[in-house]
Amino acid sequence: MPLSNIHQVAVGSTNPVKLAAVRAVFQRLEPRAHVDGIAVPSGVPDQPVGDEQTITGATNRARAARAALDADLGVGIEGGVVDTPAGMRTCAWAVVVTRDGAAHVGGSLSMPLPDPVAALIREGVELGHAIDALIGTTNIKHGAGAVGILTEGLVNRMEAYETILAYALAPVLGPTLYGVERGGGSGEGTGAGGSEEARKSR
Repeated sequence: MPLSNIHQVAVGSTNPVKLAAVRAVFQRLEPRAHVDGIAVPSGVPDQPVGDEQTITGATNRARAARAALDADLGVGIEGGVVDTPAGMRTCAWAVVVTRDGAAHVGGSLSMPLPDPVAALIREGVELGHAIDALIGTTNIKHGAGAVGILTEGLVNRMEAYETILAYALAPVLGPTLYGVERGGGSGEGTGAGGSEEARKSR
């Protein structure tokens, strides 16, 4: 898809950090493109567990946002956790959906989580709220996020989202190299769990 054909980008979230990341990427790619956020359901639990469920949430957000705003591209960004025998780690995935329905996936931000945070998540607490409980912050997921707090600011959450979005955009930017005309890929699916209204703006 030529960049000049991208006039509107719909982001499946009203989270200011996610919106800022998408706007920063498209400011570099196609400054004339309008980037708008819209609250849409992810179709997965508030705290996705596993890469597959997290990708599903991002895909659902991208598809729903693109359809709702009739945009040229839809973007979904979803953070999750992966529980392993060695401990719990984070993951984050970005999905870009084109008008022809192709979905492209990029990620993941893998960082070990402290045992007290992992314990809270296993009890049903969302990662951002677990970090808030651990260090006494409020709504950290709309700010520095777990990655910013746990790396003492070494990793900027917005810039980290920019990177995984760039990965997801690769087939759109260089379709010939990927053997597709307008981009290909998958990652679609639906999940269940939690209140849709509570997580639409995540």
